[in-house]
This record gives sequence, C-alpha cells and structure tokens, in this order.
Amino acid sequence: MRVIIDLCVVPLGVGVSVSEEIAACQRVIEDSGLEHRMHAYGTNIEGPWDEVMAVVKRCHEVVHEMGAPRITTTIKLGTRTDRTQSMADKVESVEAKLRDSQ
Repeated sequence: MRVIIDLCVVPLGVGVSVSEEIAACQRVIEDSGLEHRMHAYGTNIEGPWDEVMAVVKRCHEVVHEMGAPRITTTIKLGTRTDRTQSMADKVESVEAKLRDSQ
C-alpha cells in the first residue's frame, strides 16, 4: 500500500533550536530515496507504507543518538485504493482550480 504522510518531528530536551536534529532527520529522508518535500513545519513523504514508516523510525533513532532524550512526532497520513495519486497530483489539482477561478 502507498501512503503520503506529513511528518513533524520535535526533539525535546535539546534546547530552543532544533535545526541540527531536523537536518539529521532530513538527511535520513533524503537517503531513503523516497519522494519528499520539506516545508516550514515538517516534511511530506510518499511511498510504500513499510518504507515510509521505516524512515520515521530511523529519524527517531538518529535524533535520539544525537542526545535528544524525548521526541514528540505528529504524523498525518493518507492512503487510497481507488487510484494512484502523488503529492504533486494533489497540489496540481488545487492549483488548477485556483487558475480556473480567476
């Protein structure tokens, strides 16, 4: 099954700035080869369920290895069986409607 997730990993107990930990998690995502898009409050990732969830797990492992004693993560996810739809397809669908309404 394919899944699209919105992942937000928040290390706790490492200070105010968490950009180093987020960069490490982003490297994990990039190394996975999965389609992804980082945004201001997380990253969208798409691919086979088990591969995407393995990336989430690895992000936690890496951030803990960096010294974060706690991590809170928010995941929104979606699957569909009626057709194949990518992140780009979803965005293009809305952008097309915006263009049509002008």
